[in-house]
Amino acid sequence: MSLESQLQDASQDFQKLQMTLSKAVDARQQLEAQLSENQLVKKEFAQLTPTNTIYKLMGPVLVEQDQAEAKSNVDTRLDFIQSEIKRVEAQIKEVESKQEAKRSEIIQIQTALQQQQQKVSGPSA
Repeated sequence: MSLESQLQDASQDFQKLQMTLSKAVDARQQLEAQLSENQLVKKEFAQLTPTNTIYKLMGPVLVEQDQAEAKSNVDTRLDFIQSEIKRVEAQIKEVESKQEAKRSEIIQIQTALQQQQQKVSGPSA
């Protein structure tokens, strides 16, 4: 395989890694927004008294929901979101590591290509 084709393949792989990283960062941002929203809901729930009524929107209808069940649902959602954030962060680190390795590979190929071109053009006077 020629150095040019190796460079092209490595560049394509690097671009794929960039797209994967971009998607993972977007997912992380969405999860952060959901986390913030659910933390706000939990904070509001903390201010409720036992006599307050909680309603849940189901389609176009508000349905009364048990306070303990609603609080439990929010806590469960928070745990899930936090575990998803950890998973996505690990994925981001992995992709960044692969990206750095691919970047090094590209630099090595470019260096080898430049050396090859210098040999072909011959020594300069």
